[in-house]
Amino acid sequence: MEDHNKENQLDDSLVWEEVHMEHIVQDEWIDFRRSAWKFPDGSVFEPFYSYSRRDYVVIVASDTDGNYLCVKQFRPGIRQVTTEFPAGGIEREDGKEYGSSQNGENAQDISAEDAFDAAKRELLEETGYESDEWSYLLTIPSNATIADNYAHIFMAKNCRKVSGQDLDDTEFLNVIKLPAEMIEKMIDAGQFQQAIHITAWLLAQRRE
Repeated sequence: MEDHNKENQLDDSLVWEEVHMEHIVQDEWIDFRRSAWKFPDGSVFEPFYSYSRRDYVVIVASDTDGNYLCVKQFRPGIRQVTTEFPAGGIEREDGKEYGSSQNGENAQDISAEDAFDAAKRELLEETGYESDEWSYLLTIPSNATIADNYAHIFMAKNCRKVSGQDLDDTEFLNVIKLPAEMIEKMIDAGQFQQAIHITAWLLAQRRE
C-alpha cells in the first residue's frame, strides 16, 4: 500500500497544468483547441494543439461460418481506401460530433447513446447483420496525446444477415468477409490500417 501511494505521488508530480486555452475551431463537427501548459518544472510551453471528437465503437464481428465482417471505405487522412471493422460514433442528443462522456469537466452533463446500443446499431447499419452473442472487450483512449475521445470495443459472434445497409449521407462503403488468416496477413503487411482496429483484433483473439 505504501509503495502504491508513493507511485501515485510520483504520477502526480508529472501532471501538467493548463494555463490558457482558446478554441481555434468549434463547430458541430470538432472542437480544435490551442493551449499553453505549465510543465512540472514550472516552465510554460505553447502552442499545444488538441481536439475533441465524440466517442465511438468498434465491432469485431464474425458470421456463422467464422468469417469476419469488414468494411472498405476511403479515409481522407491517408487518402486511401482502407479495410477495417464496422465502427461508428456514439450519438449524442445535442447532435454534436465532439465531446467525450469519459472525462472532462462537462462529461457528466453529456447525454449520449449507450456504447452497446451504438455497437448494435452500427453493425446493423453498416453491414445489415445482427448478433445475439456479444462481448465487451475494452474502452481505450483513441489518441491520448492530442484527443479526448474513447473507443469502445466489442466482439459479436455468429452474426446473421437480416437487412441491407442503412448508411449515413457521408458513408460510402462495401462489406467484405475475411477469414482470420487473411486479416493476420493484412496486419503483418500494413494493409489493415486502423490502429484501434488492430487492437480490437488482438483482444478478440484472446477471447477465442
